[in-house]
Amino acid sequence: MPQILNNALDAVGNTPLIRLDKIAVLYGLKCNLLGKVEFMSAGGSVKDRIAKAMIEAAEKEGKLIPGKSVVIEPTSGNTGIGLAMACAIKGYSVIITLPNKMSLEKEAALRALGAEVVRTPTEAAWDSSESHIGVARKLQKEIPYGIILDQYGNVNNPLAHELTTGPEIIEAVKSTPSTSARVSSQKVDAIICGAGTGGTISGISRAIKKTHNKDCIVVGVDPEGSILAIPSSLNTKTEGAAYVVEGIGYDFIPDVLSRNSADIDEWIKTNDNEAFDAVQLLMRNEGLLVGGSSGSALSGTLKWLETRKDIAEKEGLNVVIVLPDGIRNYMSKEWFLNRALHREPTPLAHNIAKILQKSNTNDVERT
Repeated sequence: MPQILNNALDAVGNTPLIRLDKIAVLYGLKCNLLGKVEFMSAGGSVKDRIAKAMIEAAEKEGKLIPGKSVVIEPTSGNTGIGLAMACAIKGYSVIITLPNKMSLEKEAALRALGAEVVRTPTEAAWDSSESHIGVARKLQKEIPYGIILDQYGNVNNPLAHELTTGPEIIEAVKSTPSTSARVSSQKVDAIICGAGTGGTISGISRAIKKTHNKDCIVVGVDPEGSILAIPSSLNTKTEGAAYVVEGIGYDFIPDVLSRNSADIDEWIKTNDNEAFDAVQLLMRNEGLLVGGSSGSALSGTLKWLETRKDIAEKEGLNVVIVLPDGIRNYMSKEWFLNRALHREPTPLAHNIAKILQKSNTNDVERT
């Protein structure tokens, strides 16, 4: 039932699972293609969940002191936004260290929420003193009451998804009846998710495999240039290459990422062009204003389904894609502007131009 929430943290999570029917038809898929749309969370991304969980756990453990503690976090941006939102509500100071590659919109959102932002070189290795991780550690040592909640190693990262995201997906699938028009196994048969820290995919996998469907196939999506995928031979060709997509992939293995085959069954590599084309596909066909890593998840799904006709061509199977954030944080990025503003004119655009040209000609003749 509708109710008044106490604050924005009460609006974290509980995001919808939406059918991607037009894309399924476009690619000849008979399975149900479903998107978990995380930009509808209060802070705009899947990372709101772990920010809330890490803050609340630290409070319970007495690690955060009201009026004194300074939360410091190295991040690609979305975790930082979630933390800045939580700290604004709870009254903690916050410092976010952010690689230069990350969008201006992320920095603007962070500063609007009251965070201090320190930019770091994108090319700095994760263990360098100049990286966003190294700078955060340096600040934590020098700033009184500074605390790094550490999304890369904090057990509350995957746990947040095991306790919230996964169960939400399960409940949505189970509670939607199977009909002659929309056949459903009423199980989560496969789930595809990009990997950054790895907390999202690890936690969701545990929720589904432990409590719902042990045979669910969990697929990790890793950008070319990253080293998270298994087997490592998948990474060799492009290891160390620069990529534009934000929020997924790393040059080290975060502690919260489970690389156990019992949790993640398969891995797929994607590149920037595939990701950004898939963003456009989601916008134009499904009306979902998603970000680049959501495009990576969709493009990875479509590539994977090409190899799994047993799933793609079976009516009623439920394939869930985690769409981590929205386009809000990327609207000044070249990849988005090129696709949004500099695309080829449509037949309708040509028709509009002809009508206006004719109208202008008639106006001139009348004068």
